[in-house]
Amino acid sequence: MANRRTAHSGRPIKINVVSESEFTVKGHGVHTAFRETVKSLQDLPFVTLLTNSNEPADIIHIHTIGTFALRRLLFGKGKKVVSAHIVPDSLVGSLVLAKYWRGIAKLYLRWFYNRADLVFAVSDSTRHELECMGVKKPIRVLYNTISLAPYSSKTGRAKVRKKLEVHNDSFVVIGVGQTQPRKRIDTFLTVADKMPEVEFVWVGGMPFGKLAAEHAEIVRAVKHAPKNVHFPGIVELEEMPQWYAASDAFLFPSDQETFGLAIVEAAASDLPVILRDIRDYDNTFRGHAIMASRDEEFVEAIRKLKNDAKFYDDAVRQTRMIAKRFDSAKGAETLVGFYYSVLDGIID
Repeated sequence: MANRRTAHSGRPIKINVVSESEFTVKGHGVHTAFRETVKSLQDLPFVTLLTNSNEPADIIHIHTIGTFALRRLLFGKGKKVVSAHIVPDSLVGSLVLAKYWRGIAKLYLRWFYNRADLVFAVSDSTRHELECMGVKKPIRVLYNTISLAPYSSKTGRAKVRKKLEVHNDSFVVIGVGQTQPRKRIDTFLTVADKMPEVEFVWVGGMPFGKLAAEHAEIVRAVKHAPKNVHFPGIVELEEMPQWYAASDAFLFPSDQETFGLAIVEAAASDLPVILRDIRDYDNTFRGHAIMASRDEEFVEAIRKLKNDAKFYDDAVRQTRMIAKRFDSAKGAETLVGFYYSVLDGIID
């Protein structure tokens, strides 16, 4: 299969990458994945690249599940591939009352994904969940990737710290994502409260507004956060490298993820990565990130990173393996190979 894909890799191909996040709600991982897909394809000489277009294309690659994407899925002229960034469990703890309409969402997602010629699962655990929920179309694991170059510089460190009014010598821990229960912002705040000697920054907000799960509770928690926690809100993707550069470690206590692109961004920025010990990371980040389950373990990991230079350097070496594995330069070759396989009818 790999050799057949490679043999076709120079043939001209027109690709339409679709995501309604480009003109609706941004500030979440699906939009980042869409942007990174576009970025990885735009410099390939044999690719004619469209985004959110009505034109016919060889491949229509869909990232979102709303009405705009649905029209392209049903009526767009070309073969359809869909990246399954969302599974039913992604909605619980993300959107209001999702546990009550999870069943309806499952039926819709199954129907939506079964309209595609190929479904990309963004992790092995996502593939398993897609199979369990009844997706019958071909499923292939295609991990999210990013362009590493923007994250390789420490430019902006002093600028961001000045904006936060954080001293240059302070140890700064960053978290990135929507402020929602599923991301476990409560754990982030608890850990910060136990470590007043460390500065904590959570980059992200509630792009879905009052549709976000536990909206009032989260607003209240942010308002009464410990004094060493900073909430700059949603930051443009192009500005994110300097926020990582201003930090010394990355804490991501989420208890459910299909993938977690912010983890790769942090790793590409040479930050030690601390994650909750969940099965979702078994075939992606486990072995190269610091894993913890209880609040005390998160505190212990941060304290050791702060005080033990060798432990810190070893952690950075491990996260570089994450960045190397999920580099979009490699991911684009695999992605285009799948496109050709769909066109040639050799996906089953």
